[in-house]
Amino acid sequence: MNRVRGVTAAVRAPIDDVFAVLADGWSYASWVVGASRIRDADEDWPARGARLHHSVGPWPLLIEDTTRVVEVRPPRLLVLDARMWPLGTARVRFDLTAVEGGTAITMRELATAGPLALLPVRAQDRLIAPRNRESLDRLGRLAVAERDDER
Repeated sequence: MNRVRGVTAAVRAPIDDVFAVLADGWSYASWVVGASRIRDADEDWPARGARLHHSVGPWPLLIEDTTRVVEVRPPRLLVLDARMWPLGTARVRFDLTAVEGGTAITMRELATAGPLALLPVRAQDRLIAPRNRESLDRLGRLAVAERDDER
């Protein structure tokens, strides 16, 4: 994952509020571009090994698969293995840093199996960056809304 540049977004919400969205498995389909619905979430999400059971794509062409937590260090790090067979599998890493006025989120994604894994890392980065920028924008909006709800 070190070679993956990824995308970074600044969010006007505290790091704990941003991580709270990541820690809510049921919100996944609200901010991950391409995720259609969550079918189930392990009760201990986002503990290491916990899984989300999700659907990807437009109805009725849904692909049902899972995403598993590989590593977690609240509120600064979440690493996932996201499956979307037959499209492949990706390692997705979220690094959160508290900054003045909010949180900086960096999202790195690397295809680890399937057709996209055949592409060079730089090509994967360019291909996936627009989708991941939109995902971070949605994630940030949910975190800000959560902060506003607490007021």
